[in-house]
Amino acid sequence: MFLGEYEYRVDNKGRLPLPTKYRQEFGGGLILTRGSEPCITVYKPEEFNKLADRLANQTVAKNKLRKLNRFTFGSAFDLNLDGQGRIALPQTLRNYAQIEDTAIIVGVNKCIELWSPKLWNDECNASEEQAWQIIESLEDQQ
Repeated sequence: MFLGEYEYRVDNKGRLPLPTKYRQEFGGGLILTRGSEPCITVYKPEEFNKLADRLANQTVAKNKLRKLNRFTFGSAFDLNLDGQGRIALPQTLRNYAQIEDTAIIVGVNKCIELWSPKLWNDECNASEEQAWQIIESLEDQQ
């Protein structure tokens, strides 16, 4: 389980260090892709494979599934950490997430997300306004 929020500098070659506590989880590699919001989502390969299986078994309209597959897999990159625990962020993903010289790394249970500080701040503000409503709706379902 990935937890917490961390801020790191992106070096001039586009490399971003991962928090030390996350590095061993990604020893077998990692998959980066566009997130639903403008962020980069980072999966362990086995979690990304689970996502791929779920998408392959969806019963949505074929044209919608094709678009979702293009969005998810067309922007995915299979990477490894370097010897210093960094990942080289592909420029297309950096552009999508508007990450420049600093990134916020957020643990989101089964994956992590990489955000620009401004967009992360906006997301936190929006989440704070809606979190109690979401929690209450979940409690109503039990």
